[in-house]
Amino acid sequence: MTIEQKLSRAVIAGIRALYDADLPDSQVQLQKTKKEFQGHLTLVVFPLLRLSKKSPEQTAQDIGHYLQQTEQTVAGFNVVKGFLNLTIAMPFWVGLLNSLHADPQYGIRPVTDHSSLVMIEYSSPNTNKPLHLGHVRNNLLGFSLANILRANGKKVVKTNIVNDRGIHICKSMLAWKKWGEGATPASSGRKGDHLAGDFYVLFDKRYKEEIKKLEHRGLSREEAESQSELMAEARTMLRAWEAGDPPTVELWRTMNSWVYEGFDETYKRLGVDFDRIYYESQTYLEGKKTVLDGLERGIFYRREDGSVWADLTGEGLDEKLLLRSDGTSVYITQDIGTARLRFDDYPVDQMIYVVGNEQNYHFQVLSILLDKLGFAFGKGLIHFSYGMVELPEGKMKSREGTVVDADDLMDEMIRTAREISGELGKLDTLSQAEADEIIRMIGLGSLKYFILKVDPRKNMVFNPKESIDFNGNTASFIQYTHARICSVLRRAKEQKLELPQQLPDSTPVTPKEETLVQRLSEYAAIVAEAGSTCSPACIANYIYELVKEFNQFYHDYSILNEPNEPIRNLRLVLAANTAKIIRSGMSLLGINVPARM
Repeated sequence: MTIEQKLSRAVIAGIRALYDADLPDSQVQLQKTKKEFQGHLTLVVFPLLRLSKKSPEQTAQDIGHYLQQTEQTVAGFNVVKGFLNLTIAMPFWVGLLNSLHADPQYGIRPVTDHSSLVMIEYSSPNTNKPLHLGHVRNNLLGFSLANILRANGKKVVKTNIVNDRGIHICKSMLAWKKWGEGATPASSGRKGDHLAGDFYVLFDKRYKEEIKKLEHRGLSREEAESQSELMAEARTMLRAWEAGDPPTVELWRTMNSWVYEGFDETYKRLGVDFDRIYYESQTYLEGKKTVLDGLERGIFYRREDGSVWADLTGEGLDEKLLLRSDGTSVYITQDIGTARLRFDDYPVDQMIYVVGNEQNYHFQVLSILLDKLGFAFGKGLIHFSYGMVELPEGKMKSREGTVVDADDLMDEMIRTAREISGELGKLDTLSQAEADEIIRMIGLGSLKYFILKVDPRKNMVFNPKESIDFNGNTASFIQYTHARICSVLRRAKEQKLELPQQLPDSTPVTPKEETLVQRLSEYAAIVAEAGSTCSPACIANYIYELVKEFNQFYHDYSILNEPNEPIRNLRLVLAANTAKIIRSGMSLLGINVPARM
């Protein structure tokens, strides 16, 4: 039981004893005491005045005296207007630190046979281009959310839906066929996903040249686009693919295999993975089948032109096209098919889609449609809607080749980490192999943390130069603190100083040490909050505040040179548990922390 839970129960008992009234848990408002006031936790008294029928100050005095007399953990109190500041007794902090120290998985709830199953979809790439900065944010959010939900005791299945069909794929294929001269990843020295992306950009370049020539002949933009021979060839190729034309399908398989190999390399380097991958080329037919089944059951309706629609006006939305008049599917039909296959494969209790906020309406509609079709998770579907990533110079455009490639970005982050570490002399004492591995951790950790520390629902600007700073709210600052603690613990071991399993209740604790224990104890609540709000930023910013708190403690107090053995042991345990929580929290974000720097 946390101190907040313990005091909340005591306050409820006090209200009953003092005012003969019942108080719901939700109305007990406890928060950390502000630094300018004495105390550890503050009770907000204003919601209780309707029960006490007294002034805020008198109500706070009543409750303060009651808690001091009946609750051993309360050593004292003071009242500031309508706020009751409570000072927690020193033995409690020692006991709390002991419980933290005894639990190697503090804050992490175990997954059991009875845990609910959550499926998380993230990444969702197209096979006509490599992964870019936007995909990086998507993948990091999805992967860390999976870790966080598992830490909250959920069974988690991580899935990816690959958009491997459609006109955009045919653009890359056609460009390769017309101008590729048989190039392969092996012959060109390019990663397969980069090679496919090169041809996608080339198609767009040649298409624009064609449109420009047609416009110069006096055609309007709309007329030029309708008469484009290049686009007509791409549409012909798409129809050939849908008809199963062997040469077209073979080219599609070949180029997709190049892309998948490239994706796998990027995913591995980024440190993300999936339990199951679905492909739209396999799910869109299932979507059509499910929609037609819904049509037969009267859930949907067919218009005179043969198209199939869903009437969502009863839900305050509009009518939604599900199948075109020629029988071809639209994006939401494919999502219905993917959901159907997933529901057949797994007993899903909840489905979370990690997709950008430009798709908010799409997933609002999908949730309603899945519920109408009878999928249990439909109504509770969660669209983890995140903001876009931009660069200091503005938005990225795939067709124009102005996106920040994920592989290039990771290379740049590692180069920057190497330069900054070299300038600061951080790794001078390590072997080249050790230094290279730590530089990789710093570079990729900085990338991940810079993205994950931002509220996922907000748009963000990514600036690589700001993400690596050994003194700011960055992964490198946190990683360096962890390495510093590990150095202290190694030196303690060299000096034959054993880390005690338990500290005596009589161990003296300073206010700064109490604050650090309090901060450490908050980790379990932070993990729970991150799970309930789907926000890895909760974890990132908590770890940063913890690291700042530890560094202030480390600056003010000696650990290994402390002559008093009980105090030295307390500080060693504090250091060891700070490192433990840093490792745990950063691992939930998918970030490694080195033991040496």
